[in-house]
Amino acid sequence: MDVRNRNHVTVTGRAGGPVVMLAHGFGCDQNLWRLVVPTLERHFTVVLFDHVGSGNSDLSAWSRERYSTLEGYAADVLELCRELALGPVTFVGHSVSAMMGVLAAAREPEAFAGLVLLAPSPCFVDDPDAGYRGGFSAEDIDELLESLDANYLGWSGAMAPVIMGNPDRPELGEELTNSFCRTDPEIARVFARVTFLSDNRADLARVGVPTLVAQCSTDAIAPPEVGAFVHAQMPGSRLVTLNATGHCPQLAAPEETAAAIAAFAEACG
Repeated sequence: MDVRNRNHVTVTGRAGGPVVMLAHGFGCDQNLWRLVVPTLERHFTVVLFDHVGSGNSDLSAWSRERYSTLEGYAADVLELCRELALGPVTFVGHSVSAMMGVLAAAREPEAFAGLVLLAPSPCFVDDPDAGYRGGFSAEDIDELLESLDANYLGWSGAMAPVIMGNPDRPELGEELTNSFCRTDPEIARVFARVTFLSDNRADLARVGVPTLVAQCSTDAIAPPEVGAFVHAQMPGSRLVTLNATGHCPQLAAPEETAAAIAAFAEACG
């Protein structure tokens, strides 16, 4: 299958410019980046895509076997890089896609000029024995997944505003709710387990490409301690705390988010 169709790839921006590849998180699609693209496409070739099972991807390409781990998604990222043949990319991974980028860059570093890990979390579950705070207890995650299994649409309506933050801007939470609700519930259940149960802490040190860790000032899903942990585990990485609040700064603060991505991507060449 042509990976461009499989992942509904869109290429825009300045032809021949440095390449920025934008990867969305759980329950979303490439539309989530629409507010940062106009800034980026003035200077960069911008690659957008939908993970298989999301957005306008080819749903027939989805299989539980391939997409029950983040490795399947990381393999897709590498296939996209090879197929597009645009040279090393600055990969911007939001939320769970940040760890897809980590896995892909650890496997084939030559494909990447740099990584931007936007609101990343290598492990959502607290690990008290290791002194790690992921933001959720194991019981919290169990309840979250049980609620999702029992009533996905109800879960989406309740959780999306929490994930988005910015309660004074309810339209943002509504957009995320609608995005969640467009996702096939069965695929969402599998993707949710991949998102909330993966533990990629040990993979961070395997990355040797330039990396920007961009966390939000307040984030119910990935608290500041998580960003600090990611930065500490990745030699040579840079950490920036955006003024943006919530877990989706590309919607809540697109100008600030685009500026951070652009400055880093320009430095990566």
